[in-house]
Amino acid sequence: MVGIVLFFFLRIDWPFLIDYLTSPKNNMLSKKSKYAINALVYLAKQSKVSASRKVTVSEISEAQNIPQKFLETILLELKTNGILGSKMGRGGGYYLRKSPETVNLADVYRIFDGAIGLLPCVTYNYYERCEECIDEETCGIRVAILEVRNITVEILKKNTLESIIEMEEEKRKALNLQ
Repeated sequence: MVGIVLFFFLRIDWPFLIDYLTSPKNNMLSKKSKYAINALVYLAKQSKVSASRKVTVSEISEAQNIPQKFLETILLELKTNGILGSKMGRGGGYYLRKSPETVNLADVYRIFDGAIGLLPCVTYNYYERCEECIDEETCGIRVAILEVRNITVEILKKNTLESIIEMEEEKRKALNLQ
């Protein structure tokens, strides 16, 4: 048994795995995701004030301190993925196509950053078998990383635009900022 464990232990490309797991690129939101979430929360707040209100790119850019050209590409991608709608012309702008209760961080993360998983063999939408893996079914690393992925997805899915707004309001009340 020790020989089998040692065999698998030695076959893992540990430097690659450690670099991959500790790389800021792989454990932080991209700027695109962060800006998208900021813009979506802003749009959700505006929809609470007036459900029919359309918000211009320049308003979002200024209110959220996001470069306008960068924001335009982000909003277009959110529109392409069915989260936002837009109206051109006078009184035009962007609006949420989905309710703030249904747009969650997992959806946004997947649009801009891809897979929610530290290894390709544990991702839901972007599965790939690991090249060096001998037996995926008994791989202890896969089991551990799959657990991390499942917990991460659960947390990202429960955090919706609505829940983020509620958390902000609770914090403001607690700090007497309202």
